[in-house]
Amino acid sequence: MGGRTARRLTTRLGELECNVVDALPEGAAPELAVILCHGFGAPATDLVPLAPELMSVEASLADRVRFIFPGAPLTLAEWGMPAGRAWFHLPEAIMRGQLRDWDLFAREVPPGLPAARRAMMSVVDAVSASMKLPYGRIALGGFSQGGMLTTDVALRLEEAPAGLCILSGTLTSEAEWRQKAQARKGLPVFQAHGRDDTVLPFAAAERLRDVLTESGLAVEFHPFDGPHTIDSEELERLAAFLVARLGGR
Repeated sequence: MGGRTARRLTTRLGELECNVVDALPEGAAPELAVILCHGFGAPATDLVPLAPELMSVEASLADRVRFIFPGAPLTLAEWGMPAGRAWFHLPEAIMRGQLRDWDLFAREVPPGLPAARRAMMSVVDAVSASMKLPYGRIALGGFSQGGMLTTDVALRLEEAPAGLCILSGTLTSEAEWRQKAQARKGLPVFQAHGRDDTVLPFAAAERLRDVLTESGLAVEFHPFDGPHTIDSEELERLAAFLVARLGGR
């Protein structure tokens, strides 16, 4: 990072509190904004350490990119996770570790997803306005439930974002996503998933990949031997994907 230390501040963007991290030269404007959303049950700051890690892998990210980490609006205190946040609540059967029907989950629109979508779109709009960046210079992504939400948002924005990063996400709202994806042909997508994931099955991730690929999106799929996590090679591939979104600028 050229000897510069990453700066971090907490601010409200749209409807949500966000952690904003960059190592841009003093007074420099970002060429790309990267919005990354944490997973279900994680604290709002869960993915913040990814920013310096990505910058250390690819120095150009430190010079040209600002990272935004929104905190989900819902608390999970009632489930004994006072610091845990959620983008939308899950059915009680899933919360209690009972039978999970992933085929049904893929078809249905989760209750609470539309409200989460509105909140996230307000963040994207605030990032665009405050950083003077068009949607085409904002990449979206997230881990697990954060990946579900940002997939939904990326398919619905008025204009295509710079790219979509789905880290251990899964398919939901299938009919709506297929229909919306028709307007996103060519959108660059980085999708990674562990073959040993016991939280969101690998087969469902493959199904999501196929839905996006069949709709004409340019999906780079990175399977890895591991559980519901972000592995080191995935981090390197993600950094390279983000550098490619900078293009020749």
